[in-house]
Amino acid sequence: MIPIRTIHLLFLTAFLVYGCNQQHKLPISENEEIVKVAKGFAFTEGPTADHLGNIYFTDQPNNLIYKYGVDGELLIFTDSAGRANGLYIDQNQKLWACADGENQLWKFSLDGQREVVLNPSGEVKFNGPNDVWVHQNGNLYFTDPIYQRPYWENKHDTVGHQSIYLLKDGKPILLDSTLVQANGVVGHSEKKLLFVADIGADKTYRYAIDEEGMLQDKTLFVAQGSDGMTIDSNGNLYLTGKGVDVFDENGNFLQHLDIPENWTANVSFGGSNFDQLYITASKSLYRVKTKVKAVR
Repeated sequence: MIPIRTIHLLFLTAFLVYGCNQQHKLPISENEEIVKVAKGFAFTEGPTADHLGNIYFTDQPNNLIYKYGVDGELLIFTDSAGRANGLYIDQNQKLWACADGENQLWKFSLDGQREVVLNPSGEVKFNGPNDVWVHQNGNLYFTDPIYQRPYWENKHDTVGHQSIYLLKDGKPILLDSTLVQANGVVGHSEKKLLFVADIGADKTYRYAIDEEGMLQDKTLFVAQGSDGMTIDSNGNLYLTGKGVDVFDENGNFLQHLDIPENWTANVSFGGSNFDQLYITASKSLYRVKTKVKAVR
C-alpha cells in the first residue's frame, strides 16, 4: 500500500510536470509585453514581412500601405493602394495586395512599381479579394468575401458565393464555393496544407494541396472563424477577431492574446529574427516577442 503522503507528492509532481509542459508549448510567454508600436490609423490590416523582417501593412479606409522597418521607422509605401486589405510578400520579394476597391490583385516590387495581375480590365466579377497567400511554387490563393465598403463606387455583391480561389498562370480557378464567407487564408508550403477561415460559419478548415495546386481532403480544423491568420515554425495556427487565439497543429487551443482594440484583423511574423508577432488591430499596430519563428 502506498502511503497517502507519497500519493500526494506523486500527484503534485505530475501536476507540476504537466504545467511545465503546457508552459513549454506556449509560443508566447505569459508575461511577455504586447507593445503598441504605431497608432493613429483608421483601420489596419494585412501585415506581411519582407526578407529582412520589415513589416508592410494597410490602412484600408485611407488607401495606404505602410512599411514599418526593423529600425522602428514608419514610412508610407504607397498612397494609391486600391483600398488594399490583405497583403503577402512572396519568395521573390513581390508584394501582393488584395485591391478590393478595384476587384483586382496588384503586385508591387519593393521599390513601389505596380502591376495589375488579376482582372486588369475590371470586367471579371468578384466580391472583393480580401486575403492572399502564395505557395513557394508561385501558386497564389485568395479569398473573395463580400464586405460592401462605404467608399466603393459600385455595389460588388454580384457573384452569389464567397469563395476561395487559386490564381495559377494568371488565371483564377474557383476551388470551394460552399463556404459561407471565406476570409483569412494561409498555408504551409512544405507540408502542402492550406487553411481557410469561413468567418460566416465561424469555422476554419484545413485542406491538402495536391500537385496541381488544387485542394483535397477538406477537414474542419477548429470550430472558430478568423479574419487574418498566420502559422509559426511549430505548426501553430493564429486566428484573429477578438484578440488572437493560438491553436496547435492538431487544433488544440493553446493561448489567447488580449489586444486592447475593438477588432484584431490580422497577424504576421517579422523583425530581424522573424520571432516578433505583429498584430494589426483597429487603429494601431502591435508586436510581441515569441519563442517561435515564421514559416512560409
